[in-house]
Amino acid sequence: MGKTRHNQDKLPGRFEELVRLMPPQAIADDIHLDNAIEMIDRLMTIPRLTKGRALYLETLTQLVGVYESEHHAIDTSDISGLDSLKYLLDENGMSGTDLANLLGVHASMGSKILKGDRKLTADHLRTLSDHFHVEASLFL
Repeated sequence: MGKTRHNQDKLPGRFEELVRLMPPQAIADDIHLDNAIEMIDRLMTIPRLTKGRALYLETLTQLVGVYESEHHAIDTSDISGLDSLKYLLDENGMSGTDLANLLGVHASMGSKILKGDRKLTADHLRTLSDHFHVEASLFL
């Protein structure tokens, strides 16, 4: 049996037992952050999480998110919504035509949106948000 599987087996299944192993608390420094991320990584490799493991994973994920947004925030003020859209399309191998299909508009609208000639509607923002699993505000 591989080391990764062995580590998974050692993690308790109940929330209370995981808390005893590593109590979830506000993250104070990068060492604590690294420990939380290591536990998140271990939990993420388990194919089917118990309810306790899933709750513990969500708790750690929220704590890490708060710490990183306060201490390791990335300045995105110079990135436009259009830049974000182009990046996500590129990362997903999608073209302007694919964008148009996703949004349910005429094929030429995809390229017009990407050129900045047409604005995204509220429905477009909702569709993009759902499709890429991001906040709609990313595209504003």
